[in-house]
Amino acid sequence: MVAKHAYKNDRFIVTINVRAVEGSLAPVFLMGATACGKTDLSLYLAKTLNAEIISVDSALVYRGLDIGTAKPSAKELATVPHHLIDICEPWDAYSAARFCDDAVHAINAIQAKGRRALLVGGTMLYFKALEEGLAVLPDADSTLRQAMVADAAKRGWGALHADLAVVDPKAAERIHPNDPQRIQRALEVYQLTGSPLTKLQQDTRSPLQCPPLKFALAPHDRSWLHERIERRFSNMTDGGFLDEVRGLRNDARIHAELPAIRSVGYRQAWEHLDAIENESQASESEWVDRAVAATRQLAKRQLTWLRGMSNVHTLACDLLSLEEQQRTLCDILNKQESSSYE
Repeated sequence: MVAKHAYKNDRFIVTINVRAVEGSLAPVFLMGATACGKTDLSLYLAKTLNAEIISVDSALVYRGLDIGTAKPSAKELATVPHHLIDICEPWDAYSAARFCDDAVHAINAIQAKGRRALLVGGTMLYFKALEEGLAVLPDADSTLRQAMVADAAKRGWGALHADLAVVDPKAAERIHPNDPQRIQRALEVYQLTGSPLTKLQQDTRSPLQCPPLKFALAPHDRSWLHERIERRFSNMTDGGFLDEVRGLRNDARIHAELPAIRSVGYRQAWEHLDAIENESQASESEWVDRAVAATRQLAKRQLTWLRGMSNVHTLACDLLSLEEQQRTLCDILNKQESSSYE
C-alpha cells in the first residue's frame, strides 16, 4: 500500500509517496563533492521526506574538528536529527567497517520510527562500502603501522607505494603515491594475511536490507565549484580555523600522523603552525593557497568517484536553485518508488 503525504515548504508544496509499512522506506544517498551545497539541500529534504540525516563524512565523526570540516552549526543540528557527527575523539581510529556498522544501526533505528534515512556526505568510500559491502579484514596493527611510518620517513611513501605495486599491483593502480593512509592499509593487510587487499575485497556483501536511492550534486561548470571552495575556505580562516588547530595542537594525544589531522585543510594548517614554531618562513597566503588547492583535488577525486558509480541521479547544483534541486529529487524519488510498489 502506498500513501501520499504532502509537506509544505516556504515556497511550494511537495507530495511524497510513502509506503505505509513501518521500516520499509529505502535509504536515500545524497552525495557530492565538497562545497556543492549538500548540507543546505539535506536540511530541506529532511523535512520534505520525513527523514533523519546520517553523515557520511570521515572528518565530521571527530569532536573538535568543527570549522575546518564545515560541520553543521548547532542550530542546523537542532533543526533535524543528525547521526554520526562528533562520535569519536581525534586520536581514535575510525574505519569504513566501523562506519558501516554505525550507519546500519542508525538506519534501522530511523526506519523503526517510520522515518527515512537520508545519508549525506562526500566520503565516497563509505558510500561504496555501505552499498556493496566490505571484505573481512584484519584490525589495524599499531606496531606494524609505526614501523611503516618509520620506513616512510627514511625512504618516502613513494618507495612504499612501489613495494605495494609488487605484492598488489591492482591496489597500487587505484591508490595514489601521495596517499599514505591507503598505502599503509594495503601493505598492512598483505603483511598480516599474506593475501593482497584486492583479492580479499572481492568477497563482499551489502549490509543494507534494500538498495539505496542514489542522488548526487555535481556542477556543470567546475569553475563555479572552485569559487565556492575559495569563498568557503576564506570564511573558515576568518572564523578562527587556525585557532581551532592551535587548540588541537595543545593536546599531547593529537599529532600530525593521525587520520583526523591528515584531513584536507587541517594538514596544511598544521604544517603552517609547525613552520611558525620552527621560525621558518611561514606565509599566510601560501598555506591557504595550498589548502585550497588540496580541497580542489579532493573535489576532483569525489567527482571521479561519482562518475564511476551506477544508477546515480545527478543534479546540476550550479544551474538549479535549492528549491529546484529539491523538487527534481522528489519527483525522481516518487517515480522510482511508485514503480517499485506497483
